[in-house]
Amino acid sequence: MKTILHTTLAIAIGILALPLSADEVPGAPQSKPIVLTGGTIHTVSGPTIPRGEILFDKGKIIAIGTSVEKPEGTETISVEGQHVYPGMFESHSSMGLTEISAVRATNDFEESGTINPNVKALVSVYPDNVIIPVTRANGVLFALTAPAGGLISGKSAVLQLDGWTYEDMALQPETALHINWPSQTISPRRRIRMTEEEISKAEKEQAEQLYKIRELFDQSRAYRDARSAKDSRQKYDARLEAMIDVVDGKLPMIIRADRAEDIQSAVSFGAEQQLKIIILGGYDAERCADLLKKHEVPVIISAVYRLPQRRDESYDAAYTLPQRLHNSGVKYCISGTDRSETWNARILPYHAATAVGFGLPADEAIKSITLYPAQILGVDDRIGSLDVGKDASLIITDGDPLETTTTTLAAYIQGKQVDLSNRHLSLYKKYEQKYEQLKQAK
Repeated sequence: MKTILHTTLAIAIGILALPLSADEVPGAPQSKPIVLTGGTIHTVSGPTIPRGEILFDKGKIIAIGTSVEKPEGTETISVEGQHVYPGMFESHSSMGLTEISAVRATNDFEESGTINPNVKALVSVYPDNVIIPVTRANGVLFALTAPAGGLISGKSAVLQLDGWTYEDMALQPETALHINWPSQTISPRRRIRMTEEEISKAEKEQAEQLYKIRELFDQSRAYRDARSAKDSRQKYDARLEAMIDVVDGKLPMIIRADRAEDIQSAVSFGAEQQLKIIILGGYDAERCADLLKKHEVPVIISAVYRLPQRRDESYDAAYTLPQRLHNSGVKYCISGTDRSETWNARILPYHAATAVGFGLPADEAIKSITLYPAQILGVDDRIGSLDVGKDASLIITDGDPLETTTTTLAAYIQGKQVDLSNRHLSLYKKYEQKYEQLKQAK
């Protein structure tokens, strides 16, 4: 056992000690105005501008048009024949908190215990995580990184995927409180294998979990009132202190729920408690469209690449969900990392592309991974579209980013040019040399 433990530890240390590519260095702050000229500017929030220009300085977009006035000393970069888009946004992940799922030492997205509202994902983010450069190389420049596990998992943060420290990467240090909503039903497939006693026990456990959540909110309000009272002697409680912004409605809750019964229960709880909520998962969200619209509850579709959840459903039930929510008028965005599949965050645009193949308009697909997640997560004043006054966080591509053949040629985050080198690219170049050597040997 000791030998196995030592071997696992050695593997983990070796992986973490892998040298970074010389190019994997965070970008330097913008030192002079830059104008990109001649390319197609996809503002997302407004019209597309063929052969347009976009000027940015000190990390902010200054002007967009067909002929913008350029300050003295402006660096002009031709992007003729290319396309400029806002950076794409992964709306749910464990970015920076996980690296290699099989090595426990590289996974830091879950705390022990079931009630952890005081956990902050941001402070555990590892800026040199190898998944980060791989993700941004495909144009995904932002990610919500969230804790997992238990009933109340903790608080997520919006990251910009470049920076020396987690403070540098924090676009929004506290974004939402994450809750794994207790199931309100027992699936028929599971129920037929259970005895009456087992069913009764499962239903009791479900009720107890819901009671724990309700009790936490009641305690948090009582704690808030006691702390704010004159001459208060209420002792500090880290868990309850972390709940104050949530019960006051200043911080939303992201509630994971897929089944219609669970979504209805979560939305009803939010309405009763006067809380801001966002549904994560949302497999049955269309069935609850009227309820979601009534209470203005948006949905983060946790992935388009999902299997049907019922035996009698069509194979494309998950693929058509974005189109069905769009038609029903429910606010939504698309994530590409169902559960903890953060290592696949780079394929986010292809989830949106699949939705296009199953009925979602192409312009809506782009919005679902740029503007819509920014709006839902409260950062659309800075990112999500190319507008004057927003951060100069954008990508330059040689085509439509929803196409797998498209390459991200360059990227800027707050005006800083981001290196797009990554471990995948370095391995590609390494083995390219191997086959060149084999050719020469012949």
